[in-house]
Amino acid sequence: MTPIFSMKNATYYGSMRAASGPYVPPPITIDYLVVAGGGGGGAGDGVAQGGGGGAGGLRCTVTATGGGGSLESALTLLQNTNYTVTVGAGGAGGNSGGGTGVNGSNSVFSTITSTGGGAGEYAGPGKTGGSGGGAGSTGAGVQTGGAGTANQGYAGGTSSNISPYPAGGGGGAGGAGGNQNNVGGVGVATSITGSSVTYAVGGKGGVDGTSNGGANTGTGGDGLKTGAAYSGGSGVVILRYPDTNTITIGAGLTGTESSASGGYKRATITAGTGNVSWS
Repeated sequence: MTPIFSMKNATYYGSMRAASGPYVPPPITIDYLVVAGGGGGGAGDGVAQGGGGGAGGLRCTVTATGGGGSLESALTLLQNTNYTVTVGAGGAGGNSGGGTGVNGSNSVFSTITSTGGGAGEYAGPGKTGGSGGGAGSTGAGVQTGGAGTANQGYAGGTSSNISPYPAGGGGGAGGAGGNQNNVGGVGVATSITGSSVTYAVGGKGGVDGTSNGGANTGTGGDGLKTGAAYSGGSGVVILRYPDTNTITIGAGLTGTESSASGGYKRATITAGTGNVSWS
C-alpha cells in the first residue's frame, strides 16, 4: 500500500496554513551588540597610583567583536517569544586614600552574556573581567594586570615599583591596557547602528585619570593618584533585525526602536532587566 502523508498536525512557517495545523510565523535573524558595564578605577594614596578600570566585555556580530576574536554568530529566534535582556551597570571607583574599584556588571541578551569589566586596583594586581583591570602601584614589586575574557576583551596593564609609581591602564575590548604608563586599552568600533561607534575603552590609571566611563559605552573608570577614583560606564544592548518586524520592549527595560534604514530596524536598550519579543 502506498503510504499517505497526513498534513493534519504539521506546523507551518510563512503564509501556508494547514487545514487544521497551527500557523507559526517564520523565525527571524537578530544581530547584536552586547556590552557589559565597565570596571571602576583604583584610588591611590597620594604616592602609589590606582589602576584603570577594565572595559566591559563586548560581543558583536557586526564589523568587529571584542578580544580580537572572530565575529559572533547572529541568533535565529522565534517571533512572539520572550527573550531576556539585562544591561549591566558600571562599577564604582575606589575610595579616596587607597581603594580598589568594583567590577562592572554583566550584560545579557538571550543566550549571550558579556562579562563586566575588571576593577582597577590599589597597590596590587588588577581584577579579572570582560577586560582586565589595571594594576595599582606599590614599592613591593611589579603588579600584574587582571586577565580579560576570551573573545570579549584584553588584559589590564602592569604597574611599576619605581618612582613616580605609574599604574597599569585598564584593558579595552580592542587592546590591552598600557604597562607602567597609565594608558587605557583601545575599544572596538562597530557599525551595527548604521554608523561607526566605538565602545569598551579601558580606563586610564594614576595621574592621567580624569573621568567616569561614559554611559552606555562600557568604558572603564579612570584610576587616580589622589582622591576617590572614577566609576565605569554602564553597558548597552543593541539589536538589529529586518525592518518587516517590530520589537516589543518589556517592563523593566529602557530602550527605543529606530525607523527602518537599509533594510533593518535597530533597538537600543540602555538600562534595566526584562524581556523583548518580535512580531
